[in-house]
Amino acid sequence: MAIVIIGAGQAAGQTAASLRQEGSDEEIIIIGEEPHVPYSRPILSKEYLAGHDGARVFLRAEKFYGDKNITMKTNQRAEKIDTAAKTVTIEGGEVVAYSKLLIATGSRARILNIKGSDLKGIFYLRTLDDVDQIKNAMAPGKKLVIVGGGYIGLEVASVAKTCGLDVTVLEAADRILQRVTTPEMSEFYDDLHSGHGVKLLKDTGVSGFEGTDTVTHVCCGDDKIEADMVIVGIGIIPNTELAVDAGIECDNGIVVDERCRTSVEDVYSAGDCANHPNPILGRRLRLESVPNAMDQARVVAANMMGKDKTYAAVPWFWSDQYDLKLQMVGFSADGDTQVVRGDKAANKFSVLYLKDGALVAVDAVNNPADFMAGKQLYGKKLNLDGITDAGIPLKDLVLPE
Repeated sequence: MAIVIIGAGQAAGQTAASLRQEGSDEEIIIIGEEPHVPYSRPILSKEYLAGHDGARVFLRAEKFYGDKNITMKTNQRAEKIDTAAKTVTIEGGEVVAYSKLLIATGSRARILNIKGSDLKGIFYLRTLDDVDQIKNAMAPGKKLVIVGGGYIGLEVASVAKTCGLDVTVLEAADRILQRVTTPEMSEFYDDLHSGHGVKLLKDTGVSGFEGTDTVTHVCCGDDKIEADMVIVGIGIIPNTELAVDAGIECDNGIVVDERCRTSVEDVYSAGDCANHPNPILGRRLRLESVPNAMDQARVVAANMMGKDKTYAAVPWFWSDQYDLKLQMVGFSADGDTQVVRGDKAANKFSVLYLKDGALVAVDAVNNPADFMAGKQLYGKKLNLDGITDAGIPLKDLVLPE
């Protein structure tokens, strides 16, 4: 038997590496539907799409897996998990027995099933191959319509505009980034993109696409927007079907405990598809986040090796748009008060979110110091006197407990 990992994303790759670091000499098998060894997804909509030289896509070189006795079964899809027999059946009929199993199936792009959605020139950005197709289709002067004003859509917009494309972003809500941030931050990024010449259309739903073979127009009710290509970014769906069919408890993801264990013995889950308890936030959640996937992977590896390790981390994220790096700690919606530090006009500032005087989130734009402090000071009560002075380090504002 072997330790089997279903999925070949960042949680899978890190779990395998951590198992070897923990001293496991058991065979490890990674089953992945894509033709690639584990790679970093966030870079796809940023440096990789922009074609930056030296963009580090793969977590580790392919040689690493062979050297560490990690079998990569790429271009193969797991079809069934039998938790009683402790086996995984792969498409084609191969059956692999496991001693421990990690389900790290991640998530997939939410598909827009409307009239004309099967036309050529309509893309989704989720995989490395998706981005290669988008890069090949992009060219200066082309009219690109992006459906969805979330972080992925806006990151793509910034890259495309910088590359000389005519960019329009369609957002069904009344502001961009509505699901993930405050009206003030939405307004800041609205101004940023508008200032770069991106057309932002809010309160705009897409009703269909037109074209004979390739998309030529995006239909928004009675309006039609000319398009040479379309990128749809309307969210993702956790891949839980295998777990559901195997009788493993699922609820907005695969339900795990603080040790990343599922409802079935010797079966773990991590990454985008895992719904986990967060003792720091005091609630369960499913995170679409690289730090979460990597940290959970280390917890899984330790516990597979018989240790007793729990997962408890403050969520953090980042987004690169133009020459701005947004770094986020926690969730702004958890705060009841917000304070701005720095200069928005200079594109270097942070927004602190407090609840009952305690720091619960930070949005830092080109301000890594406040971001790092936010990770360390989460939950600490701050002195509001001088808090808007960006020259005072956040650590100096912590009130004694």
